[in-house]
Amino acid sequence: MKVTIKLFAFFREGRFKIEEREYPEATTVSEVVAGLGIDFEEVGVLMINSRHCQFETRIEKGDNVAIFPVIGGG
Repeated sequence: MKVTIKLFAFFREGRFKIEEREYPEATTVSEVVAGLGIDFEEVGVLMINSRHCQFETRIEKGDNVAIFPVIGGG
């Protein structure tokens, strides 16, 4: 199934900004993140179709998955 992945901030470095990818049925967001080589501890916000989700959420055909890093500052 085709899914659009959007990466933000430093997650784009050496990867991509937006990319359409193929995943098997029942793939979870955590599998997408792991497949991109992103450390789970660095993930701040996960969204599917502009709604917050969890690592264990399953993606569906046509979904837009957005992955944001933890934002630090002070």
